[in-house]
Amino acid sequence: MAVEILMPALSPTMEEGTLAKWLVKEGDVVKSGQILAEIETDKATMEFEAVDEGTVGKILIAEGTAGVKVNTPIAVLLEDGESLSDAPKAAAPVAESRGEPRPTAVATPVVSAPVAAPVAAGARVFASPLARRIATEKGLDLSKIAGSGPHGRIVRADVEGAVAAPKAAPAAAAPAATPAPAAAKAAAPAGMTAETVMKIYADRAYTEVPLDGMRRTIAARLTEAKQTIPHFYLRREVRLDALMAFREQLNKGLESRGVKLSVNDFIIKACALALQAVPDANAVWAGDRILKLKPSDVAVAVAIEGGLFTPVLRDADKKTLSVLSAEMKDLATRAKTKKLAPHEYQGGSFAISNLGMMGIENFDAVINPPHGAILAVGAGIKKPVVLKDGSLGVATVMSMTLSVDHRVIDGALGAEFLKVVVEALENPISMLA
Repeated sequence: MAVEILMPALSPTMEEGTLAKWLVKEGDVVKSGQILAEIETDKATMEFEAVDEGTVGKILIAEGTAGVKVNTPIAVLLEDGESLSDAPKAAAPVAESRGEPRPTAVATPVVSAPVAAPVAAGARVFASPLARRIATEKGLDLSKIAGSGPHGRIVRADVEGAVAAPKAAPAAAAPAATPAPAAAKAAAPAGMTAETVMKIYADRAYTEVPLDGMRRTIAARLTEAKQTIPHFYLRREVRLDALMAFREQLNKGLESRGVKLSVNDFIIKACALALQAVPDANAVWAGDRILKLKPSDVAVAVAIEGGLFTPVLRDADKKTLSVLSAEMKDLATRAKTKKLAPHEYQGGSFAISNLGMMGIENFDAVINPPHGAILAVGAGIKKPVVLKDGSLGVATVMSMTLSVDHRVIDGALGAEFLKVVVEALENPISMLA
């Protein structure tokens, strides 16, 4: 029987995507685990693999089509003995390219399977070869993983999701689902619709820029953050002269290994250590409860064309400065080409946004939910300071602002956390202990 290939959910938050590129054509014979297409989510371009073997009978969604909802049929796979003439007929092929209107396609129903529950003990497990290989490498039991592919088959995304998913405490109840705020669903600010804005500027020349998936997600999440999170701000200055001298010394020793530490690497390490020293600040808001995390998983904002990513450095407190530096460079490089997997930019309890390299002296960052706080880092500027002996001198001073979710972290706790960060940066050798 012919099988519909559905638009996959490649991340927990994905609702729609762009079918960027087909890697097969009608009539091609495909094997389970073969890459069929490249799908653009709001954050990344990811490969989509075949679950079943067969022949591509019909492509229902043309490449370049944006706004394809999850679970929409995108192609039909024929089994042995079936011909192209057996493929379901669509009322109209979807031929939308970016920015063009898309006609409605009505496909004849074939086989579509919902996400299956983990299989019972002793029952046969249906999984793609790639999913089996990843599960073997990660030491996962496939019988305990729910499959989202046709007929409940386990695919790569299911296994990667199981790898990325944190292990919940046995006695902890699942957080109650909270409805998304209305602002997250709105395409324009409340009280100012697109039509209203366009009327205001009707007699002025402008270029209309449609929102892509990333821009829509950023707009929704930041609106949610500013409307629902009670922000407060703590500010400190850090004298960087000792760190700059120590960094120069370390970089000379690391030059032969091709490693060059940045000030940002030290900031990441200092924050990771502070999350361990002040564990109550290592927390996230979970709707009706607070989750206090044990590892120091630090997210770092990376600007890319049209938006930003916050890749997460997991267990950052346990890694050396050189390892953190190499990992950060790799994540930033792949973020700029949208090649990060969802588990590489989701999670963490804390974030860093550094605009110092752009000359910004200080700013206030917006918390990235569900994080409890975010540190905004400015540029190191030479300023007159009062030295320990009371005389005047000059020092390189960096401004930092900690934006805090008051539901998670109170003022005194936030101040204690920021104090530990400052002490680590002003005594950088302590970060090697």
